[in-house]
Amino acid sequence: MPIPIISLLLDPRNLVLQALTPHFPLSAAQNTAHPLIAADMEAVDRVIVQRLDSGVALVGTVSQYIITAGGKRIRPALLLLMAGALGYQGTQHLNLAAVVEFIHTATLLHDDVVDESTLRRGRPTANESFGNPASVLVGDFLYSRAFQMMVDAQDMRVMEVLAEATNVIAEGEVLQLMNMHNASLDEAAYLRVIRSKTAKLFEASTRLAAILVKSPKEVEEACAEYGQALGTAFQVIDDLLDYDGDTQELGKNLGDDLREGKSTLPLIIAMQRSTLSERSLIQQAIENGSVDGLTDIVDIVRRTGALDATRAAALAEAERALSTLEYIPDGIYKNALHDLASQLLVRRS
Repeated sequence: MPIPIISLLLDPRNLVLQALTPHFPLSAAQNTAHPLIAADMEAVDRVIVQRLDSGVALVGTVSQYIITAGGKRIRPALLLLMAGALGYQGTQHLNLAAVVEFIHTATLLHDDVVDESTLRRGRPTANESFGNPASVLVGDFLYSRAFQMMVDAQDMRVMEVLAEATNVIAEGEVLQLMNMHNASLDEAAYLRVIRSKTAKLFEASTRLAAILVKSPKEVEEACAEYGQALGTAFQVIDDLLDYDGDTQELGKNLGDDLREGKSTLPLIIAMQRSTLSERSLIQQAIENGSVDGLTDIVDIVRRTGALDATRAAALAEAERALSTLEYIPDGIYKNALHDLASQLLVRRS
């Protein structure tokens, strides 16, 4: 049952100014691609702490709950790494890294309400703990705070990129909602959803770094493509792990995608390669949002080679990301971006 809102407001341990101290454990630096940006990630943490202070206790409590949940913080890390690779010398990248993390966190809050998710990153979702109204409204707060912060850059191009990204992400959410329980979804439609819903913020993160240093158009586009390809690979691997992961490592319930009626790439490929009866079993599970036959479906996905094919699709996206790095100056930051794309393919959580 969600925690009653009144208890959050009355319990002094949950007051925003006490909960959000400079010492709360975001653990961002430990989750980044490279120690090169550890100090910058700690600085981003400080920006996050400062900008979460709204004076409304519930806003801080719910925001802190999800932001401190141990996420990989890959989007802000990407922005910082790309900024370093391009030789950026200012401090605005710290503010924009916090902005993309706020936008991402807002989407998580809204996603979990729409999907009726109960577990994320190994613990109850915010909507499970605080209720749907609090999650939706705090997600709205994070979106609006992000837009306040992006004004600080005093750059219309920055605002244009982030406004477009936020709009495309929302479109992707609607597309995914429309495709729920749709067993006829094909690979092209699947990719359209994840490139809007997930990869767009990766793309915006790396593009913003190029904008900050006023890179030539071809460099900006290469940075953006790196982010889009990496984000696509990241989501494809995430969908694969729903049928080839471990609940404890993954931090969510295995079979959640199927339970929510999502037709993801492993299922799409499995249906293309399975027998008529096997295809029917998968279709019914997607259409009904049922995990009753999850064990059999996982067996079909594995036996048809759908997991290997899905991993190959992620590999193709990772290789596309790597190919864009020819536009990036050689150095330790470029090496870190190369490692990030390579390491994604051995991701287990």
